[in-house]
Amino acid sequence: MGRWQDGRATLRITESADATAERPAAAPIPLEIAASYRARTRGLLGRDGIDGAVLLTPAGSVHTFRMRFTIDVAYLDRHFRVLAVRTMKPGRLGAPRLRSRHVLEAEAGAMERWGLRPGVRVTVEN
Repeated sequence: MGRWQDGRATLRITESADATAERPAAAPIPLEIAASYRARTRGLLGRDGIDGAVLLTPAGSVHTFRMRFTIDVAYLDRHFRVLAVRTMKPGRLGAPRLRSRHVLEAEAGAMERWGLRPGVRVTVEN
């Protein structure tokens, strides 16, 4: 994807962390893209939950101040490979990830159900 814009898309897990593992095709995940400064700043603030995930781009860190629920956070490199996955309670400041170019946010527990862990690669489809 060239220039990112706010909007809706689909997230797919395209490559397992273990290249030798046989992996069934994962269901598409509804995705909101937050590319503008305003959308990235808002993120999940003021919401009670989310169906799917939010992609903050560009982003290297997040916080959960004024959040209403616990979230999963996945830090992605420029090739959309997961660098780290963390669960953050409201009122926390996430440590910046130097190689992170994008951040995925979802409700706590969602990323484990999706199989999102370090080394996994994802794609964003319109």
